[in-house]
Amino acid sequence: MKKIEAIIKPFKLDEVRDALMEVGVRGLTVTEVKGFGRTGGKREVYRGSAYVVDFVPKVRIEVVLPDELVEDAIDAVQKAAKTGRIGDGKIFVYDVLEAVRVRTGERGLEAI
Repeated sequence: MKKIEAIIKPFKLDEVRDALMEVGVRGLTVTEVKGFGRTGGKREVYRGSAYVVDFVPKVRIEVVLPDELVEDAIDAVQKAAKTGRIGDGKIFVYDVLEAVRVRTGERGLEAI
C-alpha cells in the first residue's frame, strides 16, 4: 500500500477529486493548509502598500491505495491540478506498512 499526499491550489480540489475517483480511488482526506515553496510567498499590494504574503493557502489531499493504482493516481492529480503557473503544488508518495479499519478491525487492503 502507498499513501499519496498532494499539495495543490484550492480551486483545483474538485477537479482533482473527480480525476482520482475516475481511476478508482474510493476515499480521500482533505485539509486546508498554508505554506510556501521556492518563491517564498507572493508580493501583494493593499491600500497602496506592498507586502509579502509568507504563507500561501493550499489544500492537502491524502489518499491510501493499493500499489497498482499509484501511477494512475499520480497522473490524475498532476493533470487535474496543473495550471502551468508557479505554485501548482507537489505530490509525495509514502509506503504504508499497515492500515486498520477501527469499526471492524479489518487490516491491510480490506481496511482501505
